[in-house]
Amino acid sequence: MTGSGSGTAPLDSVGWVCVRDGQLLAVRTRGRDAFYLPGGKLEPGEDGPQALARELAEELGLTAAPAALAASEPFVIEDEAHGQGGRRLRMTCYTGAAQGEPVPGREIAELAWLTADGAGRCAPALRRVLDRLVAEGRVRRA
Repeated sequence: MTGSGSGTAPLDSVGWVCVRDGQLLAVRTRGRDAFYLPGGKLEPGEDGPQALARELAEELGLTAAPAALAASEPFVIEDEAHGQGGRRLRMTCYTGAAQGEPVPGREIAELAWLTADGAGRCAPALRRVLDRLVAEGRVRRA
């Protein structure tokens, strides 16, 4: 591994994959220049679905049952953690259901529904998620 993050444990996080009409929901937090999947880091004592349910409520005002998120088939993306000096990110991505319509929470500056042509606006891990979803035919190319 190269970069100043080499030798450091990867950041573990969770992300929510929400696709509608061939577009992927992404968020941009205040003070950041790239889009990410909704989600974040686990708090002590949380498992992935519990952390994601909490993050969806905080970031987007959505209600999600951890059991519904756990029932989905998560996949893991590893890439550079955007803005973290070369540190790696390990993000477990869930696709379970949430209730409500997403609205930006206090830390979210912007929501976007992205197709593959929006990849240039995304953090590295989100670009990998987009590539996967396009290859699976779930997200449109443009």
